[in-house]
Amino acid sequence: MEFSGKVIAILPPRTGVSKTTGNEWKVQSYVVENHDQYPRRMCFEVFGGDKIDQFNIQMGEELNVSFDIDARQWQDKWFNSIRAWKVERVQAGAPEAEQPAAGEPIPPFSPEPAPFPGENSNPTDDLPF
Repeated sequence: MEFSGKVIAILPPRTGVSKTTGNEWKVQSYVVENHDQYPRRMCFEVFGGDKIDQFNIQMGEELNVSFDIDARQWQDKWFNSIRAWKVERVQAGAPEAEQPAAGEPIPPFSPEPAPFPGENSNPTDDLPF
């Protein structure tokens, strides 16, 4: 799954030691807000100090986050976990529309608006139907 948006919060990292292996672990959470008409927010985690350093997520960045969702049970309650496995920065100013391939001519811009259907018909009949 993927989610795109702007980083609006970076939570403090959490660390601990695994009870089963005895290895140390580190996880950090981030909140990203999309740019829809009604913006949605997603809080996701990056697990592992190496991944946290590799992604190097900064406040205000525009990101595409690829993630997995998993649920776990604790004391008869269920909790969702959203864990990022890939984070890509969105290029600044990159339009979302498809760009022409290299070598393809860019179609010319026409400042003239297209004529309205029925514009040249009977001037007394201004109803569209």
